[in-house]
Amino acid sequence: MPALPAFGGYAALPQGSLIGVVAPAGPVEPERLEAVPALYARFGYRCRVYPGCSQRSSYLAGPDALRLADLHAALADPEVAALHAIRGGYGCMRLLDAVDTTLLRARPKLLIGYSDLTALHALWAREGLPTLHAPMAASDILLPGREADRDALFALLQGGLRAGAVLAPALEASPLHVGGRAEGRLIGGNLSLVAALLGTPWAWDARGALLFLEDVSEDLYRVDRLLTQLRLAGVLDVAAGIVLGSFTEAESPTALLQSLLQPLCERQRKPLLAGWPAGHGTPNRPLPLGLNAMLDADAGTLTLTETLLHGPAPSAARLVQAAK
Repeated sequence: MPALPAFGGYAALPQGSLIGVVAPAGPVEPERLEAVPALYARFGYRCRVYPGCSQRSSYLAGPDALRLADLHAALADPEVAALHAIRGGYGCMRLLDAVDTTLLRARPKLLIGYSDLTALHALWAREGLPTLHAPMAASDILLPGREADRDALFALLQGGLRAGAVLAPALEASPLHVGGRAEGRLIGGNLSLVAALLGTPWAWDARGALLFLEDVSEDLYRVDRLLTQLRLAGVLDVAAGIVLGSFTEAESPTALLQSLLQPLCERQRKPLLAGWPAGHGTPNRPLPLGLNAMLDADAGTLTLTETLLHGPAPSAARLVQAAK
């Protein structure tokens, strides 16, 4: 795996900024799409909904060429401050080797989403850019009962996350736990995508990192196979610590996760923290990826040691390393 480059910073995302809404993966229902502009307006933002968001090609939001063109158009547009995925599903991996990374480097913009977006999070990381593992425009924050997730996302966009910020959410009770502390870059996302990227140039670099994993609707044998793949590939060995989000809509994998991960973490004396409120379950709070953080598994916290200053102008701010 290539070493991650140094990360650049972003200016703040003030009210009135334009957010590009893209569909790099699956399609969305027309009635949900129609409600998206009002959602951003409620929080003082404008949005530009790209053509692929209204298309459907089986399980994809339009053909690869259209979804890629939308991504490039949003990156190239100097007015667009951030990219927010309309939903997940599947399709981002199909675009990885065709994305014009010169555009991404020339006009770096915050990427927001999760699930299948894990593939694009990995691409952003490969180019030295942080992202937000966070609810998506139509498949999450428009739904009843998700108001707290919506408010948390927009509060983060408006206020940013600075070095020293302590993320200490209410954790779901879980027997999975190995105490201790570790510092590293937050990486990962959806377990299926993290595993699927292995062997490609876009695989996450887990060396010394804090590995976050979540998944949805996976049978136990599939979770077993995916984690075993990560173990055999050395990913679990080289990570400095592991944070587990929600594993939902299937038979609970808690006992399996405990049998596969806890002995490894205990043997290697690396912290393991489960029940983090991010992923396909509720709540699904925004989690910055690509930033350095300190994991304290005993306290149940992540403390950022870098600052996320997000927006369209990387020259306006730098990613600030916290004073030691």
